[in-house]
Amino acid sequence: MNLLSIGASHRTADVAVLERLSISEAEVPEILQKLLAQPYVSEAVVVSTCNRVEVYAAVNGFHGGLGDICNVLSRHSGVPATELAGHLYVHYGEAAVQHSFRVSSGLDSMVVGEAQILGQLRDAYHAATESDSAGRLLHELMQQALRVGKRAHAETGIDKAGQSVVTAALEVAAGHLGGDLTGRSALVIGAGAMGALSVATLTRSGVGPLRITNRSADRADRLAEAYGAVTVPLAELSSALSEVEIVVSATGSTEPLLTRELLGAALAARTRTEPLVVLDLAMPRDVAPDAAGLPGLVVVDIDGLAAARRTAPAAAETAAVEQIVAAEVDNFLGWMRGAEIAPTVAALRTRAEEVVTSEMRKLLGRRPEFTEEQRADVSRTLHRVVQQILHTPTVRVRQLAAEPGGDQYAALLRELFDLDVPLATHADAVPEIGGKA
Repeated sequence: MNLLSIGASHRTADVAVLERLSISEAEVPEILQKLLAQPYVSEAVVVSTCNRVEVYAAVNGFHGGLGDICNVLSRHSGVPATELAGHLYVHYGEAAVQHSFRVSSGLDSMVVGEAQILGQLRDAYHAATESDSAGRLLHELMQQALRVGKRAHAETGIDKAGQSVVTAALEVAAGHLGGDLTGRSALVIGAGAMGALSVATLTRSGVGPLRITNRSADRADRLAEAYGAVTVPLAELSSALSEVEIVVSATGSTEPLLTRELLGAALAARTRTEPLVVLDLAMPRDVAPDAAGLPGLVVVDIDGLAAARRTAPAAAETAAVEQIVAAEVDNFLGWMRGAEIAPTVAALRTRAEEVVTSEMRKLLGRRPEFTEEQRADVSRTLHRVVQQILHTPTVRVRQLAAEPGGDQYAALLRELFDLDVPLATHADAVPEIGGKA
């Protein structure tokens, strides 16, 4: 069993492709079950954010696992597999571990160092746990990835600037509004995690007055109360759009919420001379594609953010995180190699127990005069001798197996003792490791 990660992000696909690939929170359980139904996939975790869609899987074959996952993504997105292949990145084994740790550390993010990915990974892991799609291998990978991400943010200054997708979007918005956002009126559409982050970031940036609208009025009210904003009923969205300068839209709607007709009416009712800047951080997009050309409207989506210049962390901070990732990848690979020998060691101990049991049966057959106490004493002595003989070599072989090339030791044990070791899955063969996130 090995790790395979397949996905698309702002680095490999434009927003139109990501939009089709995106998997809503409600769709995740179904996608996970479809992945588990594939012959080469035994565990799965799905990560879907505004700028990436990834599948982490435990597979029993690279090509088979690759084909299975691509087929599920193709059927979900409606993008033919041959076309989809041009937008996907694939990481296997060590590369999959490294990729997951780079993602959790913010190194692979559109805004390098952003911490929101940790919450998104945690949500993805939780969804997989709820759907029972993460076995021991992915449980450990996700737990270690979360721990590595926390370590990167705690031990380096990778996120010192407090960068996020929202701050990057506001930098772009400032360019369209004279460079200063202080006192600019704004509307946030959506009160989920990204909406809440948007409200917090806008408040820190001095933007105001600030309005919030959301399908669930209760969530909007709580968020508004926390930041001194005001709520707007969703039914009054058009009126609110006509009165603000900045809009951040981050809903979970599967259809465009800001249609050409709605935005056109809002623009017609505006008395301001500045453009209406809409930062569309939703996936799928909240702004209908045909609305982008309306006069007086500036739409910034994920494609626009990916193309924009942003302040990156210092090279020294990035290098420090890369060092953390490299060390943690080595640790995880050592654990994986050590875990591979566990079934072989178990089989060796079972063989030894079988020999002891067989020899005890023969001995007692020849010495029926032994009392129960004598029989128990002989049995304990034989078992203790076998355990002492096996202890040092089994401990040592576990240590050796954790080193590069350690898989040869398991094969050697199987050959020397003629052990029949069934193909084990990580769900039942991988021991616990420390450092849970």
